[in-house]
Amino acid sequence: MSESAEAIQVADLHKKFGPLEVLKGVSLTARQGDVIAIIGGSGSGKSTFLRCINMLELPSAGTITIHGERIDMKKDGHGGLMPANRKQVQRIRSQLAMVFQNFNLWQHMTVIQNVVEAPIHVLGVPKDQAMARAETILKRVGLYEKRDVYPGFMSGGQQQRAAIARALAVEPLAMLFDEPTSALDPELVGEVLAVIGDLAKEKRTMILVTHEMKFARNVASHVVYLRQGIVEEQGPPEQLFGNPQSEHLKRFISSVH
Repeated sequence: MSESAEAIQVADLHKKFGPLEVLKGVSLTARQGDVIAIIGGSGSGKSTFLRCINMLELPSAGTITIHGERIDMKKDGHGGLMPANRKQVQRIRSQLAMVFQNFNLWQHMTVIQNVVEAPIHVLGVPKDQAMARAETILKRVGLYEKRDVYPGFMSGGQQQRAAIARALAVEPLAMLFDEPTSALDPELVGEVLAVIGDLAKEKRTMILVTHEMKFARNVASHVVYLRQGIVEEQGPPEQLFGNPQSEHLKRFISSVH
């Protein structure tokens, strides 16, 4: 991995849902420009881990540091943690753009309205500036012609590209992708992966939970294999896919090819 500045550092992260411990001490460092793919079977904790990074789920233990700033946490009285400073979490969350499985677009807004919503109302960007930037981003993801269309009239692939455009509009420090192609019909997967691949070439910092192994192998700079809430193996993609050490990882790779 590169030796540039740390963008995201997670140390010894635990997450319990009642008696069930989903994450059992996961650590990860993403430096600026890294593209980290998180792979693993269903129930391994991949999505939970991603949601903890931007505090959509509150960790039970561990630390999260974004761009050198550690998120302040305090005990919540129920054996878990909660943010000590809500404003800090809101500010940090605005620097981490998340793209979900199911697009999460506002259905009552056109594509361009979706893209400018956060820059105008959260970041305070002037409307004309936000609109100009949104049009540039929509051209980049191949949706300029659809800017005045409502999400319900678009394919899943177009909606997911619109969600990526919305994430880019806040000029994030890092992008988090939670299985961005899992809700798509197979013929639409490629158009979304092509957009994410272009972002990787721009050296954008990304953490990507994915079941697209070929994509992870070709695009990621680092791959993390989660199994039952722990990091079973991690390293460069050529190492994990070409010479996996863990028997579980060997079986997992052969099962998804």
